[in-house]
Amino acid sequence: MPIISHLTYIDAPIVKCFDLARNVEIHTATTAKTNERAVAGVTTGLLQLGDSVTWEAIHFGVKQKLTAKIIEMAAPHTFTDVMVRGAFHSFTHIHEFTESNGGTIMKDTFEYTAPFGVLGKIADKLFLKRYMKNFIISRASELKKIAETDMRMHL
Repeated sequence: MPIISHLTYIDAPIVKCFDLARNVEIHTATTAKTNERAVAGVTTGLLQLGDSVTWEAIHFGVKQKLTAKIIEMAAPHTFTDVMVRGAFHSFTHIHEFTESNGGTIMKDTFEYTAPFGVLGKIADKLFLKRYMKNFIISRASELKKIAETDMRMHL
């Protein structure tokens, strides 16, 4: 199973970062490059333990749907979502938040299995892992901008 891990320092309080990371509308804003939107389950507001959301997005030029469920949550330090239906064979995404130097370190750990057996493993080596890593980094960067811009507006 490939594992992607990414750390982002955000100059904002841990509670704000935690809430932004599980906010459906913010998720949509941070994934605008793939036209991601919530189409079923919880489609607005903050995701809670046990909630499911179905995302529709365009990846590799193909419109896809993926349903994820929040299976663990310890606010404001961590939450975990898993795919229950979608293009991957499986995935687990752990979101962790730690206070640091007056801000927050956000850690994304994304563990997944590509679909289609051996063909999926080849696709993973050729492009999928790099694509997913860039997707996670881009989303974290966008979330950081929102959190830090919002903090400056409230000073």
